[in-house]
Amino acid sequence: MKTIILAGGFGTRLAEYTDVIPKPMVTIGGKPILWHIMNTYASFGHKDFYLALGYKAEFVKEYFLNYRSLNSDFMVDLSNGSVQNHSVTSIDWLITLVDTGVNSLTGGRVKRLQNFIGNEPFLLTYGDGVSDVNIKTLVEFHKSHGKMVTVTAVHPAARFGELDIQDGLVKSFQEKPQTTRGWINGGYFVIEPEFFELIAGDSTVLEKEPLELVAKMGELMAYEHEGFWQCMDTKRDKDYLEDLWISGNAPWKVQY
Repeated sequence: MKTIILAGGFGTRLAEYTDVIPKPMVTIGGKPILWHIMNTYASFGHKDFYLALGYKAEFVKEYFLNYRSLNSDFMVDLSNGSVQNHSVTSIDWLITLVDTGVNSLTGGRVKRLQNFIGNEPFLLTYGDGVSDVNIKTLVEFHKSHGKMVTVTAVHPAARFGELDIQDGLVKSFQEKPQTTRGWINGGYFVIEPEFFELIAGDSTVLEKEPLELVAKMGELMAYEHEGFWQCMDTKRDKDYLEDLWISGNAPWKVQY
């Protein structure tokens, strides 16, 4: 199953970094958050990626074009330009990088990839959110209900520190925890190909007309994920994810 990752937005709320590089290339533990997201999918055997690029697309293209050398040790003989690899970091991902337009909105970016995906179900997520969602179970859930779209529903992170108060006494204090109240769109979609026909063009917002229509049609199902999920909207979010990675307690970290 092919995987689309939306990686073309401006990321204005993370301007400390996105004035220079696109948001999906902001690093966590020395790797772009985009890499972390792709690694999650790859750990479940989904290694055929389609990156919908836009803002500063050249940075994403250059990273993957030079991935092998950037992640390997090698010697360069400047007398003749030959390269001898000492250690090679090799991954077996297929990555199609498509410039879907600087000003295209989320739905428009998906629509531009229709010819690449063809007439088959596909996976879709955003290029700024990491999770420990089980992709295998997600896909199985989607197949079980037969509807057009499955969205992964997650609990949002609290904007401020959360207090557990009993009779005026603070029993616990959690700095920006993930709340257990309410559900939001966490990305990590599974989508049938007919969904493409509900997207008008570049100016379509994925979360507006197409998904609202699918919901009205009774064709939108939610996969309720109780585990970890965190988007990277602000520098504070970035620092939080970085701290988790450095501590060795990053819930989305996978080995395969």
